[in-house]
Amino acid sequence: MLKIPGPIALACIAALSLPARAADKVSVGVLLAAGDMGLFIAEGRGYFKAENLDVSLTHLDSAVRMMPSLGSGDLDVGSGATSAALYNAAARKIDVRVVASRARTAPGYGYQALVVRKDLVDSGRYKTLADLRGLKFAFASPGSTPHSSLNEAAKKGGVPYDEISVIYLGFGAQVAALQSKAIDATIMVEPYLSQVVASGAAVNVSPTEDFYPAAEVSLLLYGDPFIKRRPDAAKRFMKAFLRGARDFNDAIDKGAWRNDGSADEIISIFARGVNMPESIIRAITPQYPDPDGTLNIASLAKDLAFFKSRGEVTSQDITAEAIVDGSFAAAAAKELGPYVRKN
Repeated sequence: MLKIPGPIALACIAALSLPARAADKVSVGVLLAAGDMGLFIAEGRGYFKAENLDVSLTHLDSAVRMMPSLGSGDLDVGSGATSAALYNAAARKIDVRVVASRARTAPGYGYQALVVRKDLVDSGRYKTLADLRGLKFAFASPGSTPHSSLNEAAKKGGVPYDEISVIYLGFGAQVAALQSKAIDATIMVEPYLSQVVASGAAVNVSPTEDFYPAAEVSLLLYGDPFIKRRPDAAKRFMKAFLRGARDFNDAIDKGAWRNDGSADEIISIFARGVNMPESIIRAITPQYPDPDGTLNIASLAKDLAFFKSRGEVTSQDITAEAIVDGSFAAAAAKELGPYVRKN
């Protein structure tokens, strides 16, 4: 029998008797869109818990509405498209950092698309991008990346952006507005894209990849208080998030769901998260989830240039790099090691 010296034995007993360290609470804003997939997987598969994090997910309808709470520390982590508000907050020293990619378009990954009401397509009112002129669009918030995507579509169609009208509605309300004919079109992301097309109210006329390749559609955001006051929790959160993103990557192949049990589990987790039937989630076109959270800075810079051209970003000196902190994703990816598809 192995004999353990007294002092070591006492130390082991003392360690075992210590209460477990309380989990770090982390508040996260989500959009209930496909970009949230990595977050829902990290929660559903216990990756946050494995990092001793107590994560609460709160639904907000746009990243713009998360800015004040991220700056104040009332919200630790945010999600969604980059925006003019993000750059304006940085100019006012209200720091919110873009820390990782959540969802990007890529060839075959058409999870974001231009959709137009079906009656407008059937009647011939809409045939090509040149017919964007005069249409009424809805977006979740002012000064956000869908505006920049629409601008790229308008440029390709030879239509001045100012000849398109825009109102503001959350993703779910956009679906209802297309069904009621209150709007004509939108730039829609999954799972709402598949939902509105399946309803017969709208037609997916073009993935945004066709007119805005490799668009950085959805981002993970950290509030400055979270970064500065709790950097260790921020690091552990990123590690759990990237594990979720990698699991998602394992479940898809060339922009489509794999036909296996792992994909079935991911679909089930996300369906519960967004409160939609699994059949709708199975029908969606997944986004490209970068397994290391690496950002397409060129896409951010293109959006910023558009915001500046519209007068929506007040500082002409600010750059895309000024709002990015890729250190958390880089550290988490290094700790996890190179991504290798499991199946």
